[in-house]
Amino acid sequence: MPITRREFLKNSGLLGVALTAASMRAFIRPAPKFRPTLNTDSLARFVDPLPIPSIARAIGHRKTPTGAEVPFYRVEMRACESRLHRDLNPTQMWGYGSTFPGPTFETKSGEGILVEWINALPNAHVFPIDHKLHGAERNLPEVRTVVHVHGAKTPPDSDGYPESWYPSGKSALAWYPNRQDAAMLWYHDHAMGINRLNIYAGLAGLFIVRDDAEAALNLPSGKFEIPLVLCDRLLDRDHQLYYPDSGIPGAPWIPEVYGNVILANGKIFPYLDVEPRMYRVRVLNAANSRFFSLSLGSGGSFHQIGTDLGLLPAPVELKSLLLYPAERADLIFDFSGHAGERIELKHQAMEVMQFRVADEPAKETGVMPARIRPVAKLAESAAVTTRMLTLVEYDDYVGNSMVMLLNSSHWSDPVTEQPILDSVEIWNLVNLTEDAHPIHLHLVRFQILDRRPFDVFAYQQNRTIRYLGPATPPDPNEAGWKDTVRADPGLVTRIIARFEGFAGRYVWHCHLLEHEDNEMMRPYEVVTSASERVAAITAQEASWCIGGNVVRLTRSQSCNTILTRP
Repeated sequence: MPITRREFLKNSGLLGVALTAASMRAFIRPAPKFRPTLNTDSLARFVDPLPIPSIARAIGHRKTPTGAEVPFYRVEMRACESRLHRDLNPTQMWGYGSTFPGPTFETKSGEGILVEWINALPNAHVFPIDHKLHGAERNLPEVRTVVHVHGAKTPPDSDGYPESWYPSGKSALAWYPNRQDAAMLWYHDHAMGINRLNIYAGLAGLFIVRDDAEAALNLPSGKFEIPLVLCDRLLDRDHQLYYPDSGIPGAPWIPEVYGNVILANGKIFPYLDVEPRMYRVRVLNAANSRFFSLSLGSGGSFHQIGTDLGLLPAPVELKSLLLYPAERADLIFDFSGHAGERIELKHQAMEVMQFRVADEPAKETGVMPARIRPVAKLAESAAVTTRMLTLVEYDDYVGNSMVMLLNSSHWSDPVTEQPILDSVEIWNLVNLTEDAHPIHLHLVRFQILDRRPFDVFAYQQNRTIRYLGPATPPDPNEAGWKDTVRADPGLVTRIIARFEGFAGRYVWHCHLLEHEDNEMMRPYEVVTSASERVAAITAQEASWCIGGNVVRLTRSQSCNTILTRP
């Protein structure tokens, strides 16, 4: 993958990148305000054990909308203190269940649960709110929340729609049917306009779905299965979180935020005592903006056995793993043969954590399965609709702001994506920006078809997609079910999905949280029939060269071309 200027800036170091990236993007804007920061070189490495998030416990049973009795949970969002490192003062955070990460939900496929999410947070926000962002207007409560279980197939009223927020002192009841394959999902805040601030404060946790097919594989489990939530945060000299300000009065939003510390399950530089055997490590990138390029300091390899929404067909051996915000990876680390060693997990040259391998033989080392779980491919011929959807960002020098859009449309514009329930569609993500954007679709799981370079300049001049080379299939470790895909700059990234489960209003968005909060999110609606579509586009509005190198879009207003088979 080519490294752009912005990728270099944001990954060449942890500190100061928010300042540099924002100021280079905003030629006429003031530089972000920056407080003195913690000197991370002063922190001792690997003195705190890796915390393992607690397991959420049901408090009873209640009836679902279908009348079934299911386990019932109640989770409060509260302000809390967290000691991120042995040598630091407690850091003020927000958390589900008063912890970061929040408690982990352990569920089983086909066995639903009900959760009451309670907003018991303070009335004032801890970070600056940009009231110019849509959904963050000054007349709204400062602290608003709504929970989205990322990767879950849920009814629309339980999905965490960004405008379905509730203020401090209120709660919402959500139903999660869990009618999906085993996978590690996660839950986080999704309130319109302040989502990035709420997650940054600590509102995130894991949600694991298990099934019998996974259990039959005899993968490492119990204490040999390790959840690993990674994110970066910016700490000041008082060891408190802060969120950088643009320096523009009344408009504090900045394009991305990068921290000076990496947190692993809420700790800086933790260690984990392991036996010389196989471990299953399930990794989530919960950062606002940073991708992680993970490798072992020993130079050894590891195996990936699963993606966002389930297991791969077979293990994939890796020396390094690229993980964008919201992506998950199911990994096997084999420490057999490494008794007595200290092995670091790194992001590029930066330490994340350390594995301390016991200097004694293990009772059982584990066996890597040659095959894991079949992943049936969705056939392109099954797609009834193909969409061309642009990713756009540009500077609005008149308004002294940045505009970030999907499909050249704002959040409040009419819905243009209306897939029919149980139909298959292909979405072509046309990235006209300098960024790689992790694009997430709610409700559905999808597969990556390919990525293909195109002439960005030609598109900007005459809205013609002219391909510059052949399509590249997804990497072997992407060949499973996904809910978030990396759409690289200058490429058309094609995904295919079946829109199944429920009809109703959902969203798709960039999971760089600063982008998402600044209009890089759009509603879409699953409808029950073609007659429900409210913005249909006729075949005469576009010409499509099947299998050729040129696609010409002729509509004057929208970059969304729907190509529907009769």
